[in-house]
Amino acid sequence: MIKDVYRYGFQPCVPLEEVEASLLLALMATESLHGEAQVRLDAAHYLDVDQRACVIEAGTPVGRDINRLFVGFLRREFGEDAFHVERVDSVPQHESQEVCA
Repeated sequence: MIKDVYRYGFQPCVPLEEVEASLLLALMATESLHGEAQVRLDAAHYLDVDQRACVIEAGTPVGRDINRLFVGFLRREFGEDAFHVERVDSVPQHESQEVCA
C-alpha cells in the first residue's frame, strides 16, 4: 500500500534549525485543530540533517494539515525557491538519526 508521504529538500542557504522550528510550529498549530493526542498518534515525520530533508506522512487529516501548514510557513519564511517538495513512497526508518517532535 502506497502512503501519502511528502519529502522536502532545502537549499544550502536555508538554516535547518529554522526549518525545524517551522516544523514544530506546524505541529503545534495542528494540535490546535486536532488535539495533542491525535497529533501524537498521526503525525509521522522525520528530519534528516545530513540530507537536508524532511519527510512528513500525509495519509491522515492530521498529516495533511501538518503538510499544509509546513509548506505555508516555509514559503513565507524562505521563499518559493528555497525548497522543493515531492511525493515519495514511505517515511524512512533510521534509528540513529534525529527525529523532530
